[in-house]
Amino acid sequence: MTNHVGGSDPNDIRNWRRRSDRITTSGRLEACDPARLAAIGVKHVINLALDNHPEALADEGEALATIGIAYTHIPVPFDVPTREHVAAMRAALEGADGPVHVHCIMNYRVTAFFYLLDLEDGVPEPEARARMSQVWDPLSSDDPAAQPWKALLNP
Repeated sequence: MTNHVGGSDPNDIRNWRRRSDRITTSGRLEACDPARLAAIGVKHVINLALDNHPEALADEGEALATIGIAYTHIPVPFDVPTREHVAAMRAALEGADGPVHVHCIMNYRVTAFFYLLDLEDGVPEPEARARMSQVWDPLSSDDPAAQPWKALLNP
C-alpha cells in the first residue's frame, strides 16, 4: 500500500519500510521529511538515534511540533542496546495517537527492536527474522559492531 492521506510513501528516505497502515520505519530524516511524513498522515514520530550523531536531524522534535506531529526520543547507544529501550519503544507505540513513524540513522535499531516485539507478539521467528533481514541481520553478521545486538536478540 503506497497511497495514504495526502500522497505516496516517501520511499526515498533511507531504508524506508511500511509495516502496516499504522506503522512506518526508516533511517535518518532530513529537513524536508517532517512535512512529507505529515502528508501521509503520520501523527507521532519515535526517534531511536542519538542527538549527537553527525547525520541526526537538528532540532527534530521542534521541527515536528511545528507541524503538529508528536515526538518521542528514546536515545539508544548503538553499542549498548537494552531490553529497557525495547520496552520504552513498545510503550511509545502503544501510547501514540494515530499513525507512527519510528526511525534511527540506518533503521538498524528499529528493525532489531521490531524483531523482538514481533516475537513477543507471537510472530514465528522465521517471519520476524525475514522482516528484520530486509534491512539488517545482526544475527548473521560477523561485524564486531553487531555483537551487542546479537546479545540483545539472543537472550
